[in-house]
Amino acid sequence: MTIVGVHGIGKYKYFEQGGGSPVEAADLMLAKWNRYLADGGLGGAPVVEVAYYAHHLRKGVPQPPKKMAPPEKMVFADWMRQVEDHRVAAAAGETLTALAHRLAGWLLDRLGAGALKFAEDFCPEVATYLGGGTPRTLSRDAVAEVIRRREPRVVIAHSLGSVVTYEAFWAHPELRADLLVTLGSPLGMRNVVFERLAPLPVAGMGARPPGVKRWINVADKDDIAAIPAELRPVFKGVERDFQCNIDWLDFHTVRNYLGCGVLNSHLRDFLQ
Repeated sequence: MTIVGVHGIGKYKYFEQGGGSPVEAADLMLAKWNRYLADGGLGGAPVVEVAYYAHHLRKGVPQPPKKMAPPEKMVFADWMRQVEDHRVAAAAGETLTALAHRLAGWLLDRLGAGALKFAEDFCPEVATYLGGGTPRTLSRDAVAEVIRRREPRVVIAHSLGSVVTYEAFWAHPELRADLLVTLGSPLGMRNVVFERLAPLPVAGMGARPPGVKRWINVADKDDIAAIPAELRPVFKGVERDFQCNIDWLDFHTVRNYLGCGVLNSHLRDFLQ
């Protein structure tokens, strides 16, 4: 079996640790992905490469919400609107910066400093990728190049990586995979991601890319990036949505998703 992984948000640190080399960054991540799967009961180092694209989305040091650029603040506000049903519209005379600051305080009170740090990675990278242009094209093509070269039977895409992978398959229809697994995916997130996908959803529905034979989606019940947790209602061709319970505070890490064992039965089918 050949598995290719596609990383999620906040992975620029591996680029720095790898001396500014995306190849070294990918190698650093690869060792961890296979260790996480082994911790979950799936040995044999089945992941052959992690497609790396984070260096294409980095625009300096991540900033707290009140210091983010306007597109990032808009992502933050629209995202928080869906995290919990509460009022996030700006009050009379309230600036976008003040709104972001208020919402940051709410997030900090609800989930702690870890969630706020998560937002500092999530909002800028999502805003940069979906803003279009060179960062989006380079990220998508980096993922496509690995899939083309490795010809994997399985692609596991985490977090923002699920968005990049989805678009890579559509942009490069020659790509093939027997199984696409999305973990903690924001693909269905209204106003933030869903309506900005390429190709655009039709009549409120996206679709499984034609080069993908099967698609399963996994989301933790507390993952604030996977909103909605279920993709079948908004994407034709998703075979099944699985819900897991990995950690209510550490709700989004690929370590917990790969290590929880929910994928093992599906991946063992390919190992056999």
